Amino acid sequence: MMRRNIILLVVLFGICAAAFYFLLKLPDNSARETGFSRHPMVRQPKRIISLGPSITKALYLLGVQDKLIGDTIYCIDPPEAKNKEKIGTVVEVNMEKIFNLNPDLVLATSLTNPKAREKLKNLGVKVITFSTLKDFSDICKQFLELGRLVDKENEAKEIVRRAENEAALVREKVKDFYKPKVLIQVGARPLVVATGRYFVNDYIEFAGGINIAKEARGGIYSREQILKANPDVIIITTMGMAAEEEKMIWQKYETLSAAKSGRIYIMDTDEITSPTPQSFVKTLEVFVHILHPGGMK
Repeated sequence: MMRRNIILLVVLFGICAAAFYFLLKLPDNSARETGFSRHPMVRQPKRIISLGPSITKALYLLGVQDKLIGDTIYCIDPPEAKNKEKIGTVVEVNMEKIFNLNPDLVLATSLTNPKAREKLKNLGVKVITFSTLKDFSDICKQFLELGRLVDKENEAKEIVRRAENEAALVREKVKDFYKPKVLIQVGARPLVVATGRYFVNDYIEFAGGINIAKEARGGIYSREQILKANPDVIIITTMGMAAEEEKMIWQKYETLSAAKSGRIYIMDTDEITSPTPQSFVKTLEVFVHILHPGGMK
């Protein structure tokens, strides 16, 4: 079970080189799309299925949750999403259940099984796939695209405008602060960290920090590499790993800067990995307070 959770976590983040390579080689080109091209308009969709936690969050934020008839077992935010019909995981879905729900729009991610997506299309189900998020700009662009698809374009534009302004304000406030070295650990066996290839890196840099693994080609790291980089701050995510156990392991390294200063933190995985423009800014503010305690007013 632990191994299965770790594999899923790596897939969710998309920062493990092996997982990234797999996605690039998928035969379905939609897994390699930019994710915010002008998809054909679905006329006033009334029955929507979401195959991604961030998509579900975005639908609630746009106020169209009444049209959401199904989502994944990982769609738990907002809490009301737990009550929607569950059709599987982010990767594997129950084809029969989806078809019986009779959706007029299925919103998938590039992590959704490509064969399942293709079968749904062959059955006449409208499927639109959003690609892996690379940065905050991607988050905003995909949110705008979703707003257009559900006839909430103006609302989406206003939400993005506010989020962009708030993020810019945060970056301006911290630009002259000391930049601590930061590690985000998202897996334990193997030890997986957030690199600079995906949007998680923006949390660190926007908050005025330096990602010690930014230039890494893959997300799998050794403890020796991390100890050599000597991060000032370590943030451990909760999903798929014993976070408390990992925190205790890092605290045993007496020469580690983060251990010496007591700056090893645990954050909920969903808070980091399933962003909307609005939730990105909220999480960004958490990062700012972690990286610069007492420095923001």
